[in-house]
This record gives sequence, structure tokens and C-alpha cells, in this order.
Amino acid sequence: MPKDISTEKKQERAVLIGLITREQTAEKSQEYLDELSFLVSTAGAIETKRFVQKLDRPDQKTFVGSGKLEEINAYIEAENIDIAIFDDELGGSQIRNLEKVLECRILDRTNLILDIFAQRAQTAHAKVQVELAQYQYLLPRLTRMWTHLERQRGGIGMRGPGETEIETDRRLIRDRISLLKKRLIDIDKQMFTQRQNRGKMVRVALVGYTNVGKSTLMNILSKSKVFAENKLFATLDTTVRKVVVDNLPFLLSDTVGFIRKLPHGLVESFKSTLDEVREADLLVHLVDISHSEFEDQITVVNKTLNEIGGGDKPVIMVFNKIDAYTYVEKEEDDLSPITKENYNLDYWQQTWMQKDNMPAIFISAKERTNIPELRALLYEEVKKIHAIRYPYNQYLY
Repeated sequence: MPKDISTEKKQERAVLIGLITREQTAEKSQEYLDELSFLVSTAGAIETKRFVQKLDRPDQKTFVGSGKLEEINAYIEAENIDIAIFDDELGGSQIRNLEKVLECRILDRTNLILDIFAQRAQTAHAKVQVELAQYQYLLPRLTRMWTHLERQRGGIGMRGPGETEIETDRRLIRDRISLLKKRLIDIDKQMFTQRQNRGKMVRVALVGYTNVGKSTLMNILSKSKVFAENKLFATLDTTVRKVVVDNLPFLLSDTVGFIRKLPHGLVESFKSTLDEVREADLLVHLVDISHSEFEDQITVVNKTLNEIGGGDKPVIMVFNKIDAYTYVEKEEDDLSPITKENYNLDYWQQTWMQKDNMPAIFISAKERTNIPELRALLYEEVKKIHAIRYPYNQYLY
């Protein structure tokens, strides 16, 4: 083979674009862009530069102002950038206007997440759910999207959900959405039957922000091998395993991770997967204590749980990755106010142990720290539910 011909796939280069607004401070904007960067890496692209502009609200035509758009365009032309990725959902007209100026592929946060889900979907169940969400995203943007789909170009954000020409006809897309919804109804019935066949065994669901270590913990507690890696949305399909702690059996399920600005279409299409959360008797809310904004992540998860009807469940708070937690210890003569970065693990333990009488424990799944204590806590909480469900079997404990 000649040396100038390469079979390796070129890694796409991307710029990230965000805003500082009345509702979103500079710190929040930076944090969201950090997360967007992780999404970009998970999708397989390379971040080359970030652009941030301070505006009262996103520009209705081009998201950013004209001056910032010229700056972005100059960089894209000079550096031969493949994709411009925006940290908020864009409307169809905004995407068309941006494409005319920047002359590169335009993605928003929603489209990027959908693309990652399309990469991760392995089972027929997950593929139907992702395809439905893709079509629901595509429909209002059809006049812009169809030309790309006609060309069938590859790359991030271009993993089309269906055949080559079906997207050019709005009516056919609606028909496809209708068909997929019917398929999901059938899947829901099958999943419901599977859950019913498990009997009345106590059911525990692992929930949490994406990439907090749910699959790793699932492997430890169930002594099984569930796929886990340091990327966002490593798990799409719910995995259910039987776990026995001492003499007490229960079912443990690993669920898809939550994230800020999770597309509503994904929440809707993944209804059958999230039913594992809705129908659980107990939730284990896993948190990455080493993340600087873990409290915000807890809020995002709780909000999503409320949206899907799982916010009233008993919860065990499990703070993971204590091996990676860092803090700045203040000197005795330092009179400056104490901030979050000065809090040690003892402070957080006291805070959460006393909060709403909610069971809480601090662990490291990676280092297996406090795993026996977590098993003991799970045993006690499952036993409470089991004793109510089977009052005549309490002598077993």
C-alpha cells in the first residue's frame, strides 16, 4: 500500500462555544464547558479552543453576537476546524444561519449527547430508544438536516437514525416516530412482564450523575462483570443482578447516568429503562465526592428523579471516589473565610450524616474502601423493606 494512503480514521477537531448570561455565571459557564469537553472526548473528537461571550440572552439568529461570530469564523478558517459545538440547544434557523457563516458542521449539546447514545446503543431495545429520540430532534430541524443526510456524510453528529431518504419527507418521519413509539410500547410490556416475573423480591436501583462509578460498584456488589469505563454514558441498557448480603437476597439494577440539560426526548424514549427506577423499592444515589460541583450534580439527579416519578423513594447516599478527594488545608494564622475547597471529608461526612436522617456512607469503589460498611448499610435498609413485605419471615434475620 502506498505510504500516502492511510486507513486510520481522522479524529475530528472541534471548537466549543458557550455564554455567560444573567442566569449563568462565568464559573458555571466554565463548568458546563468542561463537561461539554468531556462529551466531545467521549464522542471521539478533539477540543482545540473555547469561545465564551457575555450576553444577557442568546442571540436569536446566531446564538452569539456578530463580533464573536467573526472571531470564531476566523479561527475555524485558519485552523481547518471540522465542528463548532454549542453548549445549549439550537433552533433550526440558528443552525442554518451559523452554517452559512462558519461553513462547518454545527452541533448543539443535545445533538452531541444523541450522537454518543447512538454510539453506545448495543441492544435492539436501546437502539429503538435512541432512534426515536433522534427523529424527535430531527423533525423541527428537517429543512436544515436533510442535505447532510442525503450526502450521508460521516462524523460526529451525522450518525443518521434511519434510511438515506426517509428524512426528506416530514410526513414519513412522523410515521416513523409513530412506529417507533408502538415498538417501545411493546418493549415496555415485555420489560414489565420481566419485572413481574422477578416476583416480590426487594429491588434496589443504582442512580446518579453520569461517570460517578455506578457500573464499577455494580460489579463489586454483584460479583459480576458489567461494562465500565471512564467515559460518559458507558451504560445505556439497564443491567439487573441478584445480590445476597448475608442471608438476604435482593435485585440490584444499574441505570443510565443523568446529566445537566439531558434532552427531554431522551427521557421520554428511555421510559422503559427508567421504569427500573420508578418501580424500585430503594435507591442508591451514587455521588462523585471528588468532583468540585458534586452538590450541583446531586440537585440535577434529584430533579430528574422527580420528573420521572422516582423522587419519593427511600434513598441511601453513597459518596464515591474518596481516594481522589482533595482539599486545601488552612493555616492556623489564615483569617480568610473558609470556602468549599477547605472542607475535608470529615466535614462532609458530618453534614450528610445529619441531613434529613438520610443514610449516607463514604466509599472508594476503586480502592474497595468501606465496601463492607456499605454492604452492612444495604442489609439494614433492605431488611426494613423485606420485613414489611414478609412479616412472617423476620426470624431469618
